[in-house]
Amino acid sequence: MQPASKLLSLTLLVLMGTELTQVLPANPEESWQVYSSAQDSEGRCVCTVVAPQQTMCSRDARTKQLRQLLEKVQNMTQSIQSLDQRTQKDLEYVQRMEVQLKGLESKFKQVEESHKQNIAKQYKAIKAKMEELRPMIPVLEEYKADAKLVMQFKEEVKNLTSVLNELQEEIGAFDYEELHNRVSNLEERLRACMQKLACGKLTGISDAITMKTSGSRYGSWMTDPLAPDGDTRVWYMDGYHNNRFVREYKSMADFMYSDNFTSHRLPHPWSGTGQVVYNGSIYFNKFQSNTIIKFDFKTATISKSGQLDYAGFNNRYHYSWGGHSDIDLMVDEGGLWAVYATNQNAGNIIISKLNPSTLQIIKSYTTNHPKRSAGEAFMICGTLYVTNGYSGGTKVYYAFHTNSSTYEYIDIPLQNKYSHISMLDYNPRDRALYAWNNGHQVLYNVTLFHLIRSEEL
Repeated sequence: MQPASKLLSLTLLVLMGTELTQVLPANPEESWQVYSSAQDSEGRCVCTVVAPQQTMCSRDARTKQLRQLLEKVQNMTQSIQSLDQRTQKDLEYVQRMEVQLKGLESKFKQVEESHKQNIAKQYKAIKAKMEELRPMIPVLEEYKADAKLVMQFKEEVKNLTSVLNELQEEIGAFDYEELHNRVSNLEERLRACMQKLACGKLTGISDAITMKTSGSRYGSWMTDPLAPDGDTRVWYMDGYHNNRFVREYKSMADFMYSDNFTSHRLPHPWSGTGQVVYNGSIYFNKFQSNTIIKFDFKTATISKSGQLDYAGFNNRYHYSWGGHSDIDLMVDEGGLWAVYATNQNAGNIIISKLNPSTLQIIKSYTTNHPKRSAGEAFMICGTLYVTNGYSGGTKVYYAFHTNSSTYEYIDIPLQNKYSHISMLDYNPRDRALYAWNNGHQVLYNVTLFHLIRSEEL
């Protein structure tokens, strides 16, 4: 029986739903492979792991059945041994009786035939004893047959036990408890691994899921990826300039089905649609400037502001759709990022990792992709993904990896359901893309692929 891989699904988060897009294992004998979608058809976020082929986990059910069968055979063996002991004792007694009967019968025949015995009384006594014992003969025969049957039982059980033991060795020399412990340990390690492992390479994007239709052609909406458990507030910002009011909905349900919201007034109007809410604060580009502002919703005050030196603004280096989208703020598993362009980099995209507390640049990466040629962009796991346009047929076709400062051209379709995307951002908690598509607020689930080496487990 050849070893087989095992699929383990770990439910992580809750939102909407889509099916998984599978990625074939590169080398299933050497490494673990994870491919995951933001949500399954029942609304649960799912990460799926393909284990190396040497695992025996897929056989725990069969091994459990085999073990139960072996236990039944062992119980049968014990019962048969007890029956055998009782039968052997009875058989020994009956066999002694059989010898006595045959001896008496022989002597009786001798006396009867020879007529040497002249004492009638003795003759009659012997004959009476013989008649008394004669019915025991067929009983003796039955006992011998039963003893033979018991021996057959013993032989069959012995053969069955041998076959089952060989089968267990063929499947794997593990009892059920050991397999169960191994699977439990594996699942615990996988959960711990998946908690640490939040990253992967983008390999697929689901069809658009329309959450609401509202607002103008341009805008942004989002949830806070660092919000505490139970905080499902939705933030909504209509338009791309000359507006400073942010709507707060208590939940996704309120956002989708009601007009109940709280309005927050920002101290300055925003520019573009590249705002993000992160850890209780909103980060936005101040209108007609290269200034980034951090506004704390709880205190309703500006907690920090800073400039992106040399960053173009006021529609100088916007995305191809325009809309003062010069500076795009985004969040991924690694934190806060700013995507913009400068004269020094010939209008090509620059990616800067920002300190969310001080707004200082931690590190910047220069790319060879013109900002004006990008339809929209988003960060996942330190990789910037860029779309080829904002209207009509759209796809993600360019990826810049900050961990290696390399880029590649890819081809991942992105359904442009309403023909004009003016905002596209990734939320690492939901593992989903939030988009503003021509006055429609939509979600896309993503499929990420990651190769886990054995040392990571």
